[in-house]
Parts: sequence; structure tokens; C-alpha cells
Amino acid sequence: MATTFKTFLNNDMVTSKTLLHEAIPLTGGLTSGTYADSNIKNYSHGVFQSIFDYPFLSSSANHLYDVAVGYSTASLSSSANVQNDKKVNIYYQMAQTLMGYSIQSDGNSAIRLFDKDGNFATTADDQLNEVFFLNFSRMLTKDEIQKGTFSITLLTGGNYDSGSHHSDFLELRDTNAQNDFRINSPAGEYGILKTFNSSSDGDFMMDGAVHRGTVSAGLIFYQAGVAVITASIFNNFTGSAFGHLPAQGSVTDVLRDSSITGAIDSFRSRVKNISFNNTTELNSTIYFCRANHNEFNYSSNPTYLTSSQLVVKNKGEDTPVSYITSIGLYSADNELLAVAKLSEPIRKDPTTELTFRVRLDY
Repeated sequence: MATTFKTFLNNDMVTSKTLLHEAIPLTGGLTSGTYADSNIKNYSHGVFQSIFDYPFLSSSANHLYDVAVGYSTASLSSSANVQNDKKVNIYYQMAQTLMGYSIQSDGNSAIRLFDKDGNFATTADDQLNEVFFLNFSRMLTKDEIQKGTFSITLLTGGNYDSGSHHSDFLELRDTNAQNDFRINSPAGEYGILKTFNSSSDGDFMMDGAVHRGTVSAGLIFYQAGVAVITASIFNNFTGSAFGHLPAQGSVTDVLRDSSITGAIDSFRSRVKNISFNNTTELNSTIYFCRANHNEFNYSSNPTYLTSSQLVVKNKGEDTPVSYITSIGLYSADNELLAVAKLSEPIRKDPTTELTFRVRLDY
């Protein structure tokens, strides 16, 4: 226990923040069920699926992300639909958490629907009414997904007409999101997922029309770790990209007539690749512990003295000396909070002055 304390001044402390990034690649094989679907966990409630990197009953399995599907009452909602209430509830639960509320003209509040460009002042045709949700685990995203790094590649369907146009693989990216992101969400910052078409002719089907180039097709919420992808990019779910799902018809038919689990199964078979960088925010306080020439020349170790004599001194006129091995950081009421250990003892006597740099990460 220390017997001599030295108070830190303002110029003895400095704070810093470091952002660490890690690349996270998620192959389509995992999503589609690499281990004969044993890494895909279904629940009795039937409202979402969980994807693991190994069979989920294995002790070494890690939870990667969840997949759910939902739509608003402004689109496909009908009491005749399979699990209609659950699909609507999922949509509005996610919208409430990620988009928040708006104040209507009558003074009442209403849940905001997902918007293609994040501009709530635009008309209703900018809304994402039928969507798939990908909720990534905190193990993958850490503090947040790094802006501008998210990419998901999907097989969006077969021929959308009798000609030569094909949907092929369609990639969604949050390109330039580090410079262009939205902050009007209660869940934090989010970016716009835009199309990057990999088909040979550059055309793709979305919202019942042929598109070319960049189109908004989803949202990515960085701190929440949630991707929202419009179902309208899928022309149909006929057949299976990986051969283990039956033909189910158009995406509209699937959302209406299939269970949530069935719709997710169709979506999973269309995922080719997901990748992003996560972010770990490392905050640090650096303390400069200064030992002036006339300070800390005597050890606080009880064995330093014997019979009131300094053990390390042979003669009374010898210079006192100590060896610094640890640095303790104390609170204002002298309670020990942290201890820094030196790699080797450092000699200290009245002819030397030392400055130790102690870094506390949190």
C-alpha cells in the first residue's frame, strides 16, 4: 500500500479513441444450410430463423444472425394470408425500433414506415412495405458496422420476360455511406443499400419494372446491426439456387401464402455472399506519472528498512536508491483503482527523473 501520493494535474492526463476494424465474410453456403440445415435453427414461435456457423447443437457453434420477414398494412396485409398478423407485427415492431414515430396532422403519433432514401417528407411510393430483416449478432458487429463496407449479393430470380433479360446476381452496397448516411433514427445512424448489378446486360427487375444502374433497395443500421432488404428485388422464388427448396412461385405469392419460415427458406437459398467490416471503439486515458529527482527515492516495501536503517545503504552518507516495479492509480480518497506493472525494475535515485506512461483502456 502506498504511503506517498502525487496528484495528477491537467497536463498529466490525455484521452484518446481508437477504432479497430475486422473483416467479416459470411458465405452463402452458411446461409443456405451448409450442414444439411442443421446450422439453421427454427423456433416453435415460427417468427424468425437463426443461422449458426456450425450445427447449432454443437458446443462450438456461434450465432451469426437472424432472418425475419414482414410487411405493412399498406401492402399485402389480408386476413386470408398465412401468419398475416405475425408478419405485420414483425414489420411494425422493427419499424418502431429503427424508424421511430411521426406526429400526424391530428396530433396523434404513428409508426414511421421504412423509407428508401431516409427522407420522411417524400411521398408514400418511397416506402419499403415488404422486407426481409437480417439482424446480425453482436459478436459479429461489435460496436457497429463500419460505414461503406456492407455488401450482400442475392440471386433475385430467373427470366423476367420471354426475351434475353435475366435477373442474375444482384449486389446491394452502402457505397459512400461514410460520407452520406442518415441520423434521423432512434437506433442510431443508417445508410442506404443501393443496387450494383452483376448481370451481363445490366438490367434487373424491381417493383414490377425494369431498372438499370443504381436503385435504392434497402437500409443498413450500423449501431443496431440490422439490414432491411426490400422483397421487390426478387422477381420470383421459382425453384432453388442450391437445389434443396421446392418451386414456390413469385415473391408476392410466397409472402402471402407461405409461412414466415417458408419465406425465409426461399430467401436463404438466394443469398450468395454477405460481407462487412465491424468496428470496436477503444477508449483510452493516458496518465503521465512523473517522478522528479527528489521524489520516490525511498521504497514503500517494509523490508527496505531494518532497525531504522536503509538496507541498500552501506554508509549514512550514501545516496538513497529505490527500484520502481509498480504504479498504482488511486481515487481522490486514496482507494486503489488500478495497478500497472513494469516489465523490469527501474532504478530511481536523486540524480534521475522519470516519466512513466500508463495507458488505461476501456
